[in-house]
Amino acid sequence: MGRETEVPGAASLHLVAGTALLRPEEQVAEAMLQGWRNQQLARNLAFSTIEGRENAVKAFTAYADAFPWTWTPHLVDEWLGDLRAIRHLKRSTLRNYSEAVRAFCAFLTDPAYGWAEECERRFGNHPIQIVHEWNTAVHLQESEADPSKRAFTRDELQAFFDHADDQIHQVRGAGRKGWLPAFRDATLFKTAYAYGLRRREARMLDLVDFGRNPHARQFGEFGVCYVRWGKAMKGSPPKRRSVLTVGPRDGVGGMDWIVDILEQWVEEARPGFAQADSPALWPSERSPRIGFSQINTRFAAYRDALGLDAGLDFHSFRRSYVTHLIEDGWDPRFVQEQVGHEHASTTSLYTCVSSDFRIRTLRKAMGDTMNAALATGRTRR
Repeated sequence: MGRETEVPGAASLHLVAGTALLRPEEQVAEAMLQGWRNQQLARNLAFSTIEGRENAVKAFTAYADAFPWTWTPHLVDEWLGDLRAIRHLKRSTLRNYSEAVRAFCAFLTDPAYGWAEECERRFGNHPIQIVHEWNTAVHLQESEADPSKRAFTRDELQAFFDHADDQIHQVRGAGRKGWLPAFRDATLFKTAYAYGLRRREARMLDLVDFGRNPHARQFGEFGVCYVRWGKAMKGSPPKRRSVLTVGPRDGVGGMDWIVDILEQWVEEARPGFAQADSPALWPSERSPRIGFSQINTRFAAYRDALGLDAGLDFHSFRRSYVTHLIEDGWDPRFVQEQVGHEHASTTSLYTCVSSDFRIRTLRKAMGDTMNAALATGRTRR
């Protein structure tokens, strides 16, 4: 028994030895993709990751109009060039596409899976690695995010939340339906900012995902937000973290206002939904949980109505949370733990401190330096 028979995704598990195929090229190519899928499943990769990679490989296959054992580096060069020049895809997207093709070729050329040997036997040719450093973009920067993406200024954030509240009053005052969804979305946006949540993290919150903080009893049942659907590492389940409700620091800032808002939502507004028996914190009118499209549509409508920068998106709430906590004097390590970043450098990328904050920081540093110099001079005398 060969070693490859014990490996998920091996050729021997997807092609019966000695069996003639009616469409050998198409059937072997399909078996390769199925084997690769099984190999990724065995590695416990997320279904969304696997599907995205498969779609990229299928797109390249359609462009090349060739089977994997005849692919060449020149084909991937042309494909990536067209994607950038014609479709104007972002660098990060192009890198993800090329990485998917690279991973597929690495799987096909690994002797443990037996695909190269199978192709050589059937077609007199074998797959090779076609994605290399010299024909793909190198990841040189820690962040390749769109430069237009940024945090809200404090004034922009206040205007956004005020507009969201106004929509509730206008719809309700006119006696029209829809004030409950407007209330829900306004509360969801404020919660995302108050706890520095990603869009999926906010959407997936349940009623049980809040609790008491024994060191901050003034926040009642909303002292801690338990995030259960955090961004996962490859091959791992969603990452969990606990986000503490943040009060004012030295009388400045703070997110403790969210406690009253959440209490009003849970006790007064949410029970009005037909789907109120759902465990989700944000039920929809027709389904147990609000969908991403509803969140995106409402956010864009409010942003555009105010004439705000198109670079502001839902993730800007999270950028603003990091920025405003840093500006208010919170320790960067605490902020890093709150947002669940593995590395401090990642948190720093989210920090978009204002010019006013930088000026205050510079003045303080210069003042400290001057005072230290004066103190030294007095000591010498």
